[in-house]
Amino acid sequence: MDKLNILIAASEVVPFAKSGGLADVAGALPKALRALGHDVRVVMPRYYIVDKEKYGLKPLEGSLGVPMGSMGEAWAGVFEGLLPGSDVPVYFIEHEGFFGRKGLYDEDGEGYGDNDNRFIFFSKAVMQLAKKLHFRPDVIHANDWHTAAIPVLLNTTYATDPDFKGTGTLLSIHNLQHQGKFYKGAMDVLGVGWEHFNADELEEYDGVNLLKGGIVHADAINAVSKKYAQEIRTPAFGWGLDPLINAKAYKLFGILNGVDYDEWSPAVDTLIPATFDSDDLSGKAICKATLQKRFNLPERSDLPLIGLVGRLAEQKGIGLLAAAVWNLMELDIQIVLLGAGEKWAEYFFSDVAAKYPDKFATYIGYQNDLAHQIEAGSDLFLMPSLFEPCGLNQIYSLRYGTVPIVRATGGLDDTIENYNSAQKSGTGFKFYDATPEALSGTVKWAVDTWYHDRAGFDQLRHNGMQKRFDWSEAAKGYEDLYRHIIGGRLSSSHQ
Repeated sequence: MDKLNILIAASEVVPFAKSGGLADVAGALPKALRALGHDVRVVMPRYYIVDKEKYGLKPLEGSLGVPMGSMGEAWAGVFEGLLPGSDVPVYFIEHEGFFGRKGLYDEDGEGYGDNDNRFIFFSKAVMQLAKKLHFRPDVIHANDWHTAAIPVLLNTTYATDPDFKGTGTLLSIHNLQHQGKFYKGAMDVLGVGWEHFNADELEEYDGVNLLKGGIVHADAINAVSKKYAQEIRTPAFGWGLDPLINAKAYKLFGILNGVDYDEWSPAVDTLIPATFDSDDLSGKAICKATLQKRFNLPERSDLPLIGLVGRLAEQKGIGLLAAAVWNLMELDIQIVLLGAGEKWAEYFFSDVAAKYPDKFATYIGYQNDLAHQIEAGSDLFLMPSLFEPCGLNQIYSLRYGTVPIVRATGGLDDTIENYNSAQKSGTGFKFYDATPEALSGTVKWAVDTWYHDRAGFDQLRHNGMQKRFDWSEAAKGYEDLYRHIIGGRLSSSHQ
């Protein structure tokens, strides 16, 4: 098979900068594609938090001119490094004015007022960098609204540029809720011509919607699970774009994210107090006791410990949990929660922990080592999301023998099979209605299984630990999709 030239543009990439699942994908997929023999390059902004010394970044000679429409030409520096543990090049777009800040998209919960200019600049810099490197991509893989301008630019400003002859575009949607909506003056910076400011392309309610433009202009759109690809076609999950996505359904795909098992596997995890695998779970018991100690909970092996790790955001179902938690506190269980986000939730769950110090414990914030320890030390893992494009924690949980309790949405529904007590089959517990009653009823079912159907619970745990969601599989799906895109572009250019 011919090797492909693939350019992946993302606003965040693990381990350099991360706010969500997009960074995990952008850090893992390129390595898996490289293993298939493709020439893959990654581009991201050089935020303030990306340490040039730590990652051995080297400056590229000369600067990069980026045409910014009515703002004139802007100049960027470029640094080059490698994705750790690979030979995949990562290019960092350096611009003190746009990226020399504390946050990626916001500070103290307030989005930066010039996010439109920042990411239009980044999208254009990606195109200019490809030219500077003389790298002719077969496919440019854009991600979310931050780089959704790239398919628009490729079909307009760069349509006749010989460096991009035959280049196709894929736009991955990791979270449709965030669309990049801005004042219409952004058109002057985008510089593709006001004729594209119309209801069929970039215009929405007299403003610019960058993600909408990307969906219209990309050769293919990918949602990060099959279920999410179906869900975004409905009013409940479409955030106003469902009519457009339905109109473009012929180019909509759903490829489930993979997991980096080099990092998330209890047999090799260096961040947990004891390693273990499905043949010997004695290390898991040590992890549980250590976790209880760390959170000042009574060290009891005879009750189920439920873990939660994630942003305290409405999307994650924290409202459901808040409404159900008093009910749950009547059960003989313990809950540990790691996360930060909406202030009311931080205060509320801290308050629950103060009222029930033997049952409920919180760490407000995020610590990677603690996230690993909760995965390893918990018996059950709760993800009551209102929507979840893919979700990774439920997949980590399977690997760590921590049985997931999930709401059946998006990737959670795709990756977890409901427990069947008669056949002792399945990998977790699912509920469908986004109600506190459904959540607490399903937690009670899981807890009841722990206490009264221990053989079934142990089988569930074993079933989950056998599951694999490898990036190598996901990468093959992307490879097929890239070839489909290129084939489509070749056939349309001959018509």
